[in-house]
Amino acid sequence: MISAPLPRLQIRQLKRPSMPPQIRHLAGLLRRPLFRSSVILLTLAALSACSPASAPGTDARSRPADPPGAAPDSCWDRHVSPAIIETVTVQVLAEPEQRDAEGKLIRPAVFRTETRQDIVRPRTESWLQITCPVDMTPDFIASLQRALAVRGLYKGSVTGKLDRPTRQAILRYQQRHGLESHILSLDSARRLGLIAIPKS
Repeated sequence: MISAPLPRLQIRQLKRPSMPPQIRHLAGLLRRPLFRSSVILLTLAALSACSPASAPGTDARSRPADPPGAAPDSCWDRHVSPAIIETVTVQVLAEPEQRDAEGKLIRPAVFRTETRQDIVRPRTESWLQITCPVDMTPDFIASLQRALAVRGLYKGSVTGKLDRPTRQAILRYQQRHGLESHILSLDSARRLGLIAIPKS
C-alpha cells in the first residue's frame, strides 16, 4: 500500500507592528522596578490631592479645619461670598463750555461716556456651621427632600440621596435667606424643622 506524501505546512512568522521610539522608551522604563514604584507613588499622590475634603460617609467632625473655639461635636465649612461688581456708566466732562465777555455761550461743554466697574460688596470668607455629614442619613435626606418639595423647591422623587437636584434645591432655599451655598447649614436645617432648636 503506497501512502501519499503529506503536504508541507508553510509557517510564516508574523511581524510585530512597529512602535514609535517614544513608546518603546516608555515601555523600557516601565520594566525597571524603581521607575515603576515611582509611577505608582506619583499616581497615589495625585489621587489623594484630587479626592474631596470629606467623602460621603466620613465624619467631618474629625476635620481639623474648624474655627477657634468651635464645639467638638460641631461641623463647619469655609464659606466664600463672591464679590458683587456693578458696571456703572457715567458722563465725564471733557471740555468745559466757553462764553464770551458778555456771558453768551460760544461753545457748549463736551462730555464723554466712561464705563467703570464698582465693587458693591467685596469678596468675603467666613465660617458656616453645617449639618454634619454623619447626620446626613438617607432618612434625614428624605425628610429634607420632602421639606423642600413642600416649599416648591424640589421637583424630584424622595430618594434619600444627596444628588444634584437636591443640592440645587438647598441652594435655592438658602438663597432666600442670603446664603449662596448648596451645603445645608445648621440654621437652614432648623428652619426646615429637621433639627431641634436648642433651648437657650
